[in-house]
Amino acid sequence: EVQLVESGGGLVQPGGSLRLSCAASGFTFSNYAMNWVRQAPGKGPEWVSSISSGGSATSYVDSVKGRFTITRDNAKNTLYLQMNNLKPEDTAVYYCATGWRTVVPGPGQGTQVTVSS
Repeated sequence: EVQLVESGGGLVQPGGSLRLSCAASGFTFSNYAMNWVRQAPGKGPEWVSSISSGGSATSYVDSVKGRFTITRDNAKNTLYLQMNNLKPEDTAVYYCATGWRTVVPGPGQGTQVTVSS
């Protein structure tokens, strides 16, 4: 059974930082590109970032370029999203998922990120 468990969210002030993690199990993590997808209240899901299976290629939505960094540790079956200089518009539930530049949230419950003063 594929399991993706997100963690690391929380409440942070504008300009702050958070590091999200996604623990994967039930499939060969190192064979798959991975995404972060977010969903803000009352809005549809938005693709945020992708990383290739080996980690050599990454892609970001324009609104987070220069602020977010996606990485992975295939030895630990874990995906990360380092988020710096957070803005109120980054407030959303963040999900990890397999794939490249897809907007479908994964099967996990996600982790809530709230950016507010």
